[in-house]
Amino acid sequence: MGAADQRHFDALRSAHFPPDRNHLAAHVTLFHQLPPSGLDELERLVRRIAADTPPPAAMLREVYSLGQGVAFRVESPELLAVRARIADHFAGMLTAQDRGTPRLHITVQNKVPAADARALLARLASDFRPRPLAIAGLAAHHYRGGPWEPAFARSFRAMRR
Repeated sequence: MGAADQRHFDALRSAHFPPDRNHLAAHVTLFHQLPPSGLDELERLVRRIAADTPPPAAMLREVYSLGQGVAFRVESPELLAVRARIADHFAGMLTAQDRGTPRLHITVQNKVPAADARALLARLASDFRPRPLAIAGLAAHHYRGGPWEPAFARSFRAMRR
């Protein structure tokens, strides 16, 4: 995300995500698990995509319930097109979970009692208005059983036409 959006959603996660489960900054997940053996190939592909792609337009559309948490729905056909380029490249290596098209979102609370989630949803939804979301780049992380370790990050650099 752009810096201002990153700060905003990181603050929401810090305030509402159980601390023992909050191991990663706020983010929009494109894939859950790409093969570790393809990390160098993924980095080369992401470097090319970032160089030839302008920052994708995106909108925050709504706040919604995860049952035991709260998320913001992200709408971005352009970001889904970027994801499709990566998915096509790794087509034979995707897990079942990553073969479908994801519902883009930013989770700000998860794994809490349902009543706590309903209260936060009501509070956040009371003054929510759809608005643009800045998408700055792509990153990959290694999952380490709790903490996540950054693998690489690349910013979108092409100019919008």
